[in-house]
Amino acid sequence: MHDIFSHSNVFMAPMAGITDRPWRTILASCGQGNLISEMAAVNAIQRQNPKSYQIANVKDEPYPVVVQLVGNDPRLFADAAKLVTDLGAYSIDINMGCPVKKIVNNEAGSALMKDLPRAAEIIEETVKATSLPVSVKFRKGWDNEHINAVEFAKMCEYSGAAYITVHGRTRAQGYSGEADWNIIREVKQSVKIPVIGNGDIDSPQKAKERLDFSGVDGIMIGRAMLGNPWLLHNVHNYLHGLPVSAKPTLSQIKEKLLQHLHLLVEYYGERGGMAISRKHIGWYVKSLYEAKRFREQYNKLYDFAMAQKLIDDFFTGME
Repeated sequence: MHDIFSHSNVFMAPMAGITDRPWRTILASCGQGNLISEMAAVNAIQRQNPKSYQIANVKDEPYPVVVQLVGNDPRLFADAAKLVTDLGAYSIDINMGCPVKKIVNNEAGSALMKDLPRAAEIIEETVKATSLPVSVKFRKGWDNEHINAVEFAKMCEYSGAAYITVHGRTRAQGYSGEADWNIIREVKQSVKIPVIGNGDIDSPQKAKERLDFSGVDGIMIGRAMLGNPWLLHNVHNYLHGLPVSAKPTLSQIKEKLLQHLHLLVEYYGERGGMAISRKHIGWYVKSLYEAKRFREQYNKLYDFAMAQKLIDDFFTGME
């Protein structure tokens, strides 16, 4: 099994606009788990687009980072794979599951589930271009009439993928409905390479149930981590019989939230960091008293010092 699993068999899901360097730093500060970049477009990396280059550059991060690539041109994937290898990637993941219209309209993401020859060529060219392990993330299928995850998984294995991640929803479902762990189990039974299961994991207990049911080698967690960065490490610990931390206290939420805000401002600058922080702050406080009023006030701010004071006042008012 690829040695990334020796670090942890619990993975954070790549999420555009969310799983950036500040978020990875926060997750790493909470404990163990595998970290991944936002998806970086291969054509934008080749143009050295500053935003995509920044996403792909994980060179100075003190923990292993999987860099995810998206696109539909095998040649550009090869070029991007060489570049992200130089930029410190620990492993490369190819996005063949994103359901977003903008990506699918470019015949990338989950659109590749309808074009197996093209998908195979992308994997083969990427594998040839780098010494790093290459994985593929994909879905159950395009829609309920076109469920081809098992066939797709076999193609990935044949094309040289080191491991695969399956999200148990079709492209047509997006993120609605329930993830189908039966198909994930079928995929696991059909290939010899490691399989990671993804979909609806929101607690350590559910992760264990799904792992035992499907027989997968690893678990990937996405939206349930938003505002709850402790979840990744807690799932890791639970699966390995280690202590799971209690529900975070108000002071722990406040400390993590302030740390996250500071990292965002440091990374994106004050104005950019403040704008990006709004969604994160909303997730951290969503279950707290008067969260709506606090969010309304926070969303008007562009000043880092004022934001810190507002957060301080909000938490002090709850003590």
